[in-house]
Amino acid sequence: MGHFSDLFDLERSLAGDALEDCGEPWELLPLLPELIGQLQKTLSRSEYDEVSEGVFVHKTAKIAPTAYLGAPCIIGARTEVRHCAFVRGSALVGEDCVVGNSVELKNCVLFDRVQVPHYNYVGDSVLGYRAHMGAGSITSNVKSDRTPVTVKGCGDPIQTGLKKFGALLGDGVEIGCNCVLNPGTVVGARTSVYPLLSLRGVYPADSIVKSAAVVVGRK
Repeated sequence: MGHFSDLFDLERSLAGDALEDCGEPWELLPLLPELIGQLQKTLSRSEYDEVSEGVFVHKTAKIAPTAYLGAPCIIGARTEVRHCAFVRGSALVGEDCVVGNSVELKNCVLFDRVQVPHYNYVGDSVLGYRAHMGAGSITSNVKSDRTPVTVKGCGDPIQTGLKKFGALLGDGVEIGCNCVLNPGTVVGARTSVYPLLSLRGVYPADSIVKSAAVVVGRK
């Protein structure tokens, strides 16, 4: 990976090898449907059930009866998908994750131990190992003018070429309740974000984001 090679422990997701081959992490997003299909062919049928066409769930995962799982997707070991979760498809969910009540996932990667437990929307995004989104926090994945998403705040603006790209959350990121991550937001590993913020751009690792303009290092 290029600018953002330090975001993720690539050993913590089935998408690790594919991400390593990408110039930037968001380049994986258009490839996810095909990648998930390829990964499904490698899964052990003694460990995973194909609960419907293109939907593979580990035998130790807990899926609420009211949850919807759309193809293609993979739900990892010991992951809990709670009531009324809506997994629209192209979702690669790792081990020991929590996908909570009324959460919507679409075209995204959740590394192992990610928690999106309450009323979250995660679209066209990658969430690193042990990332956590507080209740009501969402990724906004399309600009209001529908132009391609640009990543700003890391030198010259980076043109992604994608009309749909939400956020990259590094390993161990904590997002406070009711935050909005605007298109192209990148939050460095182990950074915490206060509640009720609207974020845009790149935020460094090992920081505390107190407002969109106030970022301090951890002591």
